[in-house]
Amino acid sequence: MIFTPTPLDGAVVIDLERLGDERGYFARTFCVREFEAEGLVTDFVQFSVSFNAEAGTVRGMHFQRPPAEETKLVRCTQGAIWDVIVDFRPGSPTYLKSFAVELSAENGRQLYVPRGFAHGFQTLTPDAVVAYMIDEFYTPGAGAGLRFDDPALGLSWPREITVMSEKDREWPLLD
Repeated sequence: MIFTPTPLDGAVVIDLERLGDERGYFARTFCVREFEAEGLVTDFVQFSVSFNAEAGTVRGMHFQRPPAEETKLVRCTQGAIWDVIVDFRPGSPTYLKSFAVELSAENGRQLYVPRGFAHGFQTLTPDAVVAYMIDEFYTPGAGAGLRFDDPALGLSWPREITVMSEKDREWPLLD
């Protein structure tokens, strides 16, 4: 795996090192030793998946409030998404700054999202499947979110938004 830090401290893009032959390829997507060597979380306790039928679907910007904050390892296993994170750690030098990257089944890229970040994505293709490894058990009542269109964040989405939950549309603005 190739670990590339993002401009947001602690968030990392992870590219796979594919070993290919006439059958296709093999690649490691997670290794405790490699993650530990990079100073990343390794004790994931949940694995979740979301299926998104329509291109343009937006999920997010989600996070868990302390003490139930989550670290996530996100990858797109079918189709493609525009994955977005926002540093929501008070006191961080990159507080409210964002970073986005395309994750797709084709590029195999993953995004490591540290605790204290909001996370969301927009599907670039129909039938996109997103897989998440999460280091904390889901805590009902701890979930929160940032508005996808909050002017304080200045997020830009690459496509027209076609589908979004009412809950995600109604997160409060920061100001």
